[in-house]
Amino acid sequence: MNFVPFRLFALVSLAASAGAAEVDFNRDIRPIFSENCYTCHGPDGDKRKAELRLDRKESAFGKAKSGETAVVPGDLAKSELIRRVTAPDKDDIMPPPKEHRQLKPAQIDLLKRWVQQGAPWTGHWAFEPVKQPAVPGGGNPIDAFVRARLAKEGLSPAPEEERARLIRRVSLDLTGLPPSIKETDEFLADTAPNAFEKVVDRLLASPACGERLAVPWLDLARYGDTSGYHNDSLREMWIWREWVVKAFNANMPFDQFTIEQLAGDLLPNATIPQQVASGFHRNVMTSDEGGLIDAEYLNLYIVDRVNTTGETWLGLTVRCAQCHDHKYDPITQRDFYQVYAFFNSIAENGKDGVRDHNPKPFLVIASPESTAALAKAKDDLAAATAARAEVEKKPDALQLAWEKELLAQLEQDPTSAAEPKVQEQLALLQIPAGKRTQVQSDVVKKFFREARKSELDAQKAELDALQAKVKTLTKAKDDAEKAIPSTMVMSELPTPRPAFIKVRGNYDQNGEPVVAAMPSVLPQVPPRADGKPLNRLDLAQWLVSQEHPLTSRVTVNRWWAMLFGTGIVKTVNDFGSQGEWPSHPELLDWLAADFKRDWDIKRCLKQMVMSATYRQSAKVSPELLARDSENRLLAHGPRQRLNAEFIRDNALAIGGILNPQLGGKSFKPAQPAGTWEINEMSGYSYQKSKGDELYRRGLYVYWRRSTVYPSFVTLDAPTREFCVAQRARTSTPLQSLVLMNDPVFVEAARAFAQRILAEGGADAASRLTFAWRAALSRPPAPQELAILDRTLQQQLATYKEDTGAAKKLVSVGDLPKPAGVDESELAAWMAVSNVLLNLNETITN
Repeated sequence: MNFVPFRLFALVSLAASAGAAEVDFNRDIRPIFSENCYTCHGPDGDKRKAELRLDRKESAFGKAKSGETAVVPGDLAKSELIRRVTAPDKDDIMPPPKEHRQLKPAQIDLLKRWVQQGAPWTGHWAFEPVKQPAVPGGGNPIDAFVRARLAKEGLSPAPEEERARLIRRVSLDLTGLPPSIKETDEFLADTAPNAFEKVVDRLLASPACGERLAVPWLDLARYGDTSGYHNDSLREMWIWREWVVKAFNANMPFDQFTIEQLAGDLLPNATIPQQVASGFHRNVMTSDEGGLIDAEYLNLYIVDRVNTTGETWLGLTVRCAQCHDHKYDPITQRDFYQVYAFFNSIAENGKDGVRDHNPKPFLVIASPESTAALAKAKDDLAAATAARAEVEKKPDALQLAWEKELLAQLEQDPTSAAEPKVQEQLALLQIPAGKRTQVQSDVVKKFFREARKSELDAQKAELDALQAKVKTLTKAKDDAEKAIPSTMVMSELPTPRPAFIKVRGNYDQNGEPVVAAMPSVLPQVPPRADGKPLNRLDLAQWLVSQEHPLTSRVTVNRWWAMLFGTGIVKTVNDFGSQGEWPSHPELLDWLAADFKRDWDIKRCLKQMVMSATYRQSAKVSPELLARDSENRLLAHGPRQRLNAEFIRDNALAIGGILNPQLGGKSFKPAQPAGTWEINEMSGYSYQKSKGDELYRRGLYVYWRRSTVYPSFVTLDAPTREFCVAQRARTSTPLQSLVLMNDPVFVEAARAFAQRILAEGGADAASRLTFAWRAALSRPPAPQELAILDRTLQQQLATYKEDTGAAKKLVSVGDLPKPAGVDESELAAWMAVSNVLLNLNETITN
């Protein structure tokens, strides 16, 4: 598993706690145990020393194998734990020096004060039932909890953000797209108390909202347009992606959203959309490699589904329990394989058995249009094939007629048989066709061809034309069949496969048998009324049950991270012992409990963005930045770089060329030559899409896992080989080079330049102001305008002098150029547009 270091925020929290009167076990003590002690005294029985478990109260407070008691409440002298962490002898001190861990004085002080205060012990906070805490004070609950924490820290909230910046922030957060100048002006002119709420409601109702929300969900689902393993064969799963967008836009309740994706195929009388939804776990990577071991890869697929389910809904690193009991969390290897049993009976094989097509089980989704098109293609092909067959019969019929004609002629004029050649023909023709030898038949046919050459040539030309037509119509029929999309779905085998604990995680070493069940640390579902084993539908319903402590917490935390840059629990994928303590635990539980009322996604998002906490100015003083560099205390508004897809969408939208087409197949944007190499293993060549397809949203970019669109990778998009709960955010020179030179950004700059010249006014100042507002929503400051103007004049001089360079620059991309444009002027404005699209403020919200 990934080891989580003791983070800066945790240290700040520790330091703050050291001066406080009361020590909190979950906040202060459990992290110390987890990071420093659980390796030898935690859940993993194989690694445990002295039969001491510091993750369980009964063990920590009971006598160890050596006879000592680790923790004696209220008594430092009798607590072996305190003696060991303060021991001067390297042979006695804990953690042992060989572990390369050493407790800090503040941590030792916390342990001492905890014991002195009676060593109060509570279960791990994330596994406790979700209960809605009382809201301190009045007003928006989010603001109440945040301001209560700020008051304890001696801080005050920031004032509200400037309105132009605020509408840009919320537009990018809820749709991934910037507001238009018109939308910004309408908001600035609206003085009603609910002006901002009207903006939020409009954004949440926009089809772009579903597209924006789909991007992080596709990361979790490890969505791709290819199989992943071996030669990374092509697949079709865009219909499932379309289902996700539609579900978000329809504001499908999250419990239903969960159930349909995990077990839509098992619902009574499952509809086509519900079956499509079940494709969530068919996004797993598969292989068609000839020499693979079927059982090995089938095991890989199931393990991945367990891990993805754990990360997406439980927020736990369950993958650690594949080979042994979890080292930090109370998840046993048996727990892992009990969840494994839920996914062990999917009707699939380890070798998916196909290439450039979906492996079974899949669902063909035919529209009336595609069905009609295929029927017509089949009818046209059948008619052409029949016509060809008739023409193919003509030579035989013509030969038969020729033979009869020649024999009749000889009967009427016997003297014509005096010639040797005619005598030979007559001798052969008098032999019935069915009794001729092959040689005799060939000679007759030769005589026939010589006699009727012109007629046969005409028939051959007719047949060739029909052959070509049949070939064309065969391809049309094949294309019509391929145009009817399919999507992979889940389906159960008639007889479930038996499941076993895999010894050390090895696919071919079965240990004890297991049946589908929930992890023992979490609430259990009662047995089914029909006495049958639990299935995926039971699992899905359990995940969104009112008793389940994790799903609602994990989900609202993920959306908080989406809007604020960092989750209330920073480790969005780890709510276990190695995860971080929540910055605002009461707020997290309040949000989780409130979300469970109706599982209303858009209501939850609206609640967050309507808060004064979200609407704060993002400006921050150096002092506050030094004290809270990650804004965990939320003393100012959020500001974060956009995801790769939204940086691209933002540039196209600012340029005025974004294609808003919703849904549909993935498209292939321009990318470096050779990115998809043609070789015997893959056999694929990259064919760039054409026309408006090139300007669709980044959500729809073709996602080949082995060679993801290069600019997305540079901007920290995952490969989607595995589930990803939160993307990394790096800052590298390569990212700047992409934004300056990638064809899509250069072309967006040209589109933006053309838009500026067409819409920005008659003079340079008006155009520069228009451009600034289009990119950043706010008007430029005088100094900013002056810098832009100097840049424009420099670029005008450069390109008027070097018209060849101007022509080359404005020729990048497929976008048509306006007639009669001055290429030097367009190139100069392109350079200015490129600067605007590359500003840090442009690519952040």
